[in-house]
Amino acid sequence: MTNNILIENQYNRTSLFEKENVNYLVRVLKRFNTVPKINNINIITSATEPTVFKIIPNKSIIIGADFLNQPVLALVYLRYGIEWQLWYKALNNEKKDIVLCDIAALEVTRIFYKLLPKDDKEKLDNLDYFLINLIKNETDFSTESSLNHEGLDVFHGLKTSGKECKESWKPIIENLAKPTEYLLMAGGDLRLNIDEIELLNKYGCRPFPRPDAFTFASSTATSVSNFAFDKTDKVRSILINNSLKNGFKKTTIEFTELLKNNLRKTFKLNEECEIIFSPSGTDSSLQIAAITQIISEKNITHILVASDETGSGVASALKGNHFENTTALNYPVKKGDRIEGFRDVDLIEIPFRDENGVLKSSDQLDEEVLNAITKTNELGRHVVLHTMDQSKLGYQSPSDGFIQKLNSLKKLSIQIIVDGSQLRLDPKDIQNYLSKGYIVTITGSKYFTGPPYCGALILPKNVNKLIRSVKTSLPKGLTQYYNHSDWPTSWFCSNELSEGYNYGSYMRWNAAIVEMDRYYKTPVLYRNMGIEMFCNFVDDSIKDASFLEPIYGDETKSKTYYSKEFGIRNIRTIFPFFILKDNEPLSVDKVKKLYTLLNSDLSDQFEGSSIEIIRLAAQKCHIGQAVNVKYSTGFESAVLRMSLGARVISESWVNRDISLFFRNIELQMNQITIIIKKIELLLSNPELLD
Repeated sequence: MTNNILIENQYNRTSLFEKENVNYLVRVLKRFNTVPKINNINIITSATEPTVFKIIPNKSIIIGADFLNQPVLALVYLRYGIEWQLWYKALNNEKKDIVLCDIAALEVTRIFYKLLPKDDKEKLDNLDYFLINLIKNETDFSTESSLNHEGLDVFHGLKTSGKECKESWKPIIENLAKPTEYLLMAGGDLRLNIDEIELLNKYGCRPFPRPDAFTFASSTATSVSNFAFDKTDKVRSILINNSLKNGFKKTTIEFTELLKNNLRKTFKLNEECEIIFSPSGTDSSLQIAAITQIISEKNITHILVASDETGSGVASALKGNHFENTTALNYPVKKGDRIEGFRDVDLIEIPFRDENGVLKSSDQLDEEVLNAITKTNELGRHVVLHTMDQSKLGYQSPSDGFIQKLNSLKKLSIQIIVDGSQLRLDPKDIQNYLSKGYIVTITGSKYFTGPPYCGALILPKNVNKLIRSVKTSLPKGLTQYYNHSDWPTSWFCSNELSEGYNYGSYMRWNAAIVEMDRYYKTPVLYRNMGIEMFCNFVDDSIKDASFLEPIYGDETKSKTYYSKEFGIRNIRTIFPFFILKDNEPLSVDKVKKLYTLLNSDLSDQFEGSSIEIIRLAAQKCHIGQAVNVKYSTGFESAVLRMSLGARVISESWVNRDISLFFRNIELQMNQITIIIKKIELLLSNPELLD
């Protein structure tokens, strides 16, 4: 595989490597890692023909030195060439259909250009090159318009038998002629959009690898890993190949079933359990709201435990309201308005903290939940109890023994939902919940560090059987949220949903399942020892820093030491803390500003400082985003979080080397130390927080 030798043989021969160019060149070349990897395609640089760009089908790409002297230009042209080769390989024996390669490569490169940082785009503004001009001037791209660009033939020199776009190609182009990084942010909502400067979304993540950042943000969201990105990029190539060979619809259905089966294998689930993918955890709540309406004719009350530590849109979704201004299928809606077809429901919110910001005891929460269920049951309503395991700050409720208290209630109509969105659960925990008839919501984007926004419902056998027998349609407004293909084909209720496929959701889940697979390949003994080793260090480090104040106690350690066996549920893996300046907590705004600064290169703010300070300021540190919490004095503040993610374990287990495994975890513990030092640096320069 030699497709990533972009500048081989250029060193010492051009001005490209002059000191002032090196940092910029390195930054551009980092993005080259998102270009597909294709076996046996050579990239050949030419000094004798400095303006040449030529594609030799199935063999190589020749690019002239003039391109390489302008790295962004070279990057765009090579993205086109490699994408063209990818589609050419997928044609197999249908080599007369070269026009498909032209169409797909142009569409992918057009999107790739849009995803470049603003500074990089500006490098192309005054350049006069055919492909760049075509991309910049093509405001309304369509497959038909791309057929008219005769100049694309010059790149490969092949003649096509006809200039037409076959009908069978259109869904393939629409869904798969997209860069993988674009697919990983598609099919969600506006929260996945990235800014044009740092290319970060609302959660401080990129839809492509960001290895230069220290990242312990798994309680919120994480940029995709190099490993998962490459695996998902390869899957896109396979899907293109299979779609051209076997048809798009058949290929897509087989892919979604493969994803579900892989998830079942990962958690050792019964095949009779049904899985429904969703664009986000909040979308899963909307799915629950809809399912509940069609299986119960009674009036419905949702009891939402941990309402202050679940997703911000969950309450709206359970009421059947729009929770953002754009749906996952990109329909504009008005946040807060009722979704068509949903009937009125009651919602009882039970927060973890009281009005003074004090965390309630487990017994107190159990009592509140029981009282809410009892009163609702007396009214003859159907209860949907949303339990929490675990919250964004690492708490669970009701207690494990709570369910026994419900046995005293007569004629209780109830469905229990377990919010396992953090997925800090072992397979046995999920199996246990399903065996009791509970619906479990999960995401692959928290603990397992898949790309942001991959949610799923896991339904037990009894619920699946009940829904399959229902002859009522889902609320009509859900046609703006989901495709029919997202739901089980055996269910009548979803037949009127939209046609189409959410490849963004599929690709994010593919990346998440890749992470799960390599996590569970780490032997369980070392995995658990690594978890405790890392978490104990984070806990001690926070408590040792005088300017950090944890909001948790030692409650999880006693659970860990005295439980019959180790479980991820039994140990704290999310570490939230207040940030103090002169022994007083920072305001909410300053905490949020500090969070952003931590995740940024601030070296330009410390010119003239020691090299150690400049390197510390430059380090990007991505941790869990701010959550509003009252301080003990009643002051409105917020906490940040450092969290264990699965990659701490999986990326440390290399070559089955035990000593290297623990050494790798120690290196990540060192990153925690650097994050805390950067927080201290920001506090010692308070003008940065204003």
